Amino acid sequence: MHILEPTDADGYIEQLSVPDLSVGMYRIPAGGSDPQSPHHEDEIYVVLSGRATFVGDDTGSVQVGPGTVIFVPAEEGHRFTDITEDLAVVVVFGPAYGSRG
Repeated sequence: MHILEPTDADGYIEQLSVPDLSVGMYRIPAGGSDPQSPHHEDEIYVVLSGRATFVGDDTGSVQVGPGTVIFVPAEEGHRFTDITEDLAVVVVFGPAYGSRG
């Protein structure tokens, strides 16, 4: 098992990483912006707290709040917008984030 020391330079803290998946926490304050670009890995978001709009190239726009689960396929452009309450999201990547270059 590999447990990583958290870093939070961009609002994302990776908490666990093995070759087939990684798990972390992504936080964006109310009124903040989400600068992410598409990833090379599939991704699942589980919203723990907060309110925002999720916008995906293929998904369109959807309101999210506690309990919302979103799947984003690799390479799909996506981001959170209109963050009206501090957002805390569990992020699961498969395979591990950054493993596909």
